[in-house]
Amino acid sequence: MARPRKQTYTLDMYLNKIKDGDICNDADVQRHFIWTREQINELVVTVLMDEYIPPIILGEEDSSQLHIADGGQRSSALNQFRYGNYKITSSVENSVIPYKEKVKAKDGSVVWKDTTFDIKNTTYEKLPNELKKKFNEYQIDTIIHEHCDRHTISKYIKRYNNHTSMNANQKAFTLLNNYAGCIRKIVSSKFFLDYSIFTETEKKKGVTERVVVETVMCCNYFQNWKKQCKAACKYLNSNADKEVFKRLENNLHRLESIITDDIKDIFNSKDSFLFLTLFDRFTKLGLRDIEFARFLSEFKYHLRHTRKNAEGLLFDEIDKEKSTKDKAVVGAKLDMLETMMKQFLHISKESAAGYMDECLFISEMVGIDRDMAREDMELYKETLDNLTEKAICAESKLLEKENRMSLLAMVAYSYKEDKDLDDWLPHYAKRKNHYLIDQKKNFLKMKQDFEELYRNPCQVGKNVLK
Repeated sequence: MARPRKQTYTLDMYLNKIKDGDICNDADVQRHFIWTREQINELVVTVLMDEYIPPIILGEEDSSQLHIADGGQRSSALNQFRYGNYKITSSVENSVIPYKEKVKAKDGSVVWKDTTFDIKNTTYEKLPNELKKKFNEYQIDTIIHEHCDRHTISKYIKRYNNHTSMNANQKAFTLLNNYAGCIRKIVSSKFFLDYSIFTETEKKKGVTERVVVETVMCCNYFQNWKKQCKAACKYLNSNADKEVFKRLENNLHRLESIITDDIKDIFNSKDSFLFLTLFDRFTKLGLRDIEFARFLSEFKYHLRHTRKNAEGLLFDEIDKEKSTKDKAVVGAKLDMLETMMKQFLHISKESAAGYMDECLFISEMVGIDRDMAREDMELYKETLDNLTEKAICAESKLLEKENRMSLLAMVAYSYKEDKDLDDWLPHYAKRKNHYLIDQKKNFLKMKQDFEELYRNPCQVGKNVLK
């Protein structure tokens, strides 16, 4: 059998051949037109921007009658816009089309002016003449199989349509090009391989990517929560930064160390983003990660089935009458989870807020990562307690709790710079018995004093800093 031949038509010529019946789009096994308005919009934009459309596959009978084997949906969509009075919807993306407008100068000469036209809510007839011409002259490539009959045309339709279209998750992910690499790295982590229960089918269909998007939105931009994955991807592409994805990646690595087989089914396609958001909040409490695993076990085997919220609903009853992705539902579930977690771990709102302040304060003043400050907080506190017990008398105002934050920051600073406070702190406490209420200013004051003494250890008459 001879190789198929290639034939290029202008779009105007191609659609007229369909209109005149030279090309048929009604083969026996051809499916009905199923494209959405979004797909039609995108195809029209592609033509007006003179971008690539894959070739149309045709089967040719010996009588020269042509039948569409692949490309029937594209052909019908273009035909609807050209002859069916189809109106581009207001939701179309990239709706502003640049083109050259022909303008007559005062002297009668023709000049071409760069301009644009917004095609929202526009039919073909309302296009500027230049864009009508651009549409009609677009080059459509076709591949033509010769000597066909109805049987071979049906065979080609089956062959060329034997593929799976992108689903909603996969299409949405294409809108997140700025951070696609970050997400690909996250979904390939051991967490999604071994510490959750996503099926291979779900992974292939982009469910794990959707979970990452939902988690990042929930953790960082919940005030702008988007129910639809497409809208969330568009939002993150414009408003996120790499740090939010890096933090999620770090959280997953930490979870890999504590999630056991008996609780990993909590991390499924429906609820994962909720529990990953909950863990992000947990990390700000300064507790050992194993405590989060303890809570998950208690939740799975007891709290989920017995504890009710203020409206008298169990966790799994909150979304019975609404979509699971409604903002109100997501917020209610997270509030319930966080309340149960803090009650289980005996954490008050005041202690949680105080710990968060300490981490943020140290991160800002010392210049270290907040996660590092959180991880080392117990070390800072233990070191400070040992230092103050030896270096500061019990009656000193420096020991008041209002001054503790700047002292903790000094300990963190000493670890970062690898400089001991052992000799400086008692010397400082002998000279000072007061502090600045503004803990930022107080930290900077102590830091300056420490650095000056460190540079000039003999200024007090002996080497206080060895």
